[in-house]
Amino acid sequence: MTRITATYDIETPVGLQQAAAVLAGEQSTGTFVRLAAETDALRDRAAAQIENITLTATSTTPALPTRTIGNQYERGLITVSWPLANFGASLPTLMSTLAGNLFELAELSAVRLVDIKLPAVFAAHHPGPQFGVTGTRRLMGGHDGPLIGTILKPSVGLGPSETADLVQTLVEAGIDFIKDDELQANGSHCPFNERLAAVMRVINRHADKTGKKVLYAVNITDEIDQMWRNLETMQYQQANCAMVCMHSIGLPGLRAVRNHSEALIHGHRAGWGIFSRSPDIGIAFGVMQKLWRLAGVDHLHVNGLANKFTESDCVVAQSARSVQHPILCQDDPYERAMPVYSSAQTIWQIGPAQQLLGNNDFIFCSGGGIMSHPGGVAQGVSALREAAEATRLGISLEDFATKGTPLYRAMGAFPKPFLQTKDL
Repeated sequence: MTRITATYDIETPVGLQQAAAVLAGEQSTGTFVRLAAETDALRDRAAAQIENITLTATSTTPALPTRTIGNQYERGLITVSWPLANFGASLPTLMSTLAGNLFELAELSAVRLVDIKLPAVFAAHHPGPQFGVTGTRRLMGGHDGPLIGTILKPSVGLGPSETADLVQTLVEAGIDFIKDDELQANGSHCPFNERLAAVMRVINRHADKTGKKVLYAVNITDEIDQMWRNLETMQYQQANCAMVCMHSIGLPGLRAVRNHSEALIHGHRAGWGIFSRSPDIGIAFGVMQKLWRLAGVDHLHVNGLANKFTESDCVVAQSARSVQHPILCQDDPYERAMPVYSSAQTIWQIGPAQQLLGNNDFIFCSGGGIMSHPGGVAQGVSALREAAEATRLGISLEDFATKGTPLYRAMGAFPKPFLQTKDL
């Protein structure tokens, strides 16, 4: 494959064929009228091509407001391709092409980017994850189960010493992974340098004592120059994981962090609902995760099962699996990324998270599910490990739990959610 291909789910009052032509023109050589300079030779060289059109439904009302009104609205999948020469090796240019003005076209009453296919010759210009699953395992000393993690809460308001005290409690409890909340970066109440120094004193002291260095994803998201300073501070403090809010810094920012960082890159998708909440507009996670991974992210948030947000368990499962699939269709040289489950997660979700992936290569972040355990934080961590072990052995939590154990007490403390994972 020598072209980049994208598939869109669209709805239109002008017919799929005409709508596809408008989209292809708008996102390559064309405009609403043909210009003198838009020669046949130029079109042959640079124009997008319509590869496929499939009608899926019709409606008498539009999905989204549009100034172009029709008696009938056709819904379908259209696949468009572009020559590589249009992009060079630029991820920003690719994004401008895939998701530029087309979301505003009056001929489209719905448009959602659902898939992309990238040729190896384009991907070769981008580094991919520096660590991924294998590197994360190595940094954890060969840890072979799911990584049990949590988020520092309250999200903001704690000072550096209070944050370090909480981290002390967590590392003593046997946690594997700790992350900043996306709202915690470099505010005056908890400056980055002071917070990182205080936390790493705890983590490094614990590592010297036990041989286990807990991963701490410190939020480096900031202005570009400040992010470089944050990375330098991380290196000085022997920190091992940088968290970035990927929409805040964009693909170029993420790629630049990858080029500068000697640590894991933990990708938080804060703001994702803008792209995902409506089935009628936006970008599918399966598309963005390919680009984020090409740019170099090692861990990717995928929401959680029975979460506190709007995504269904089916969507979460698709997202988690996509992170472990090849970026390319074939001959994929890139390390797999680790999906990160987060959002109202307890002992009831860790087993299904394992089962839908078929492996333990994920981070399971639980806040209240750890810190609100009736036996304390250490028992909260132990309960999750027991739940994961029960799943490994193919035993239900009810049959595995022994009275009085951390798992047993967690089962009494946390209501069992309804999980829509039977057929996933």
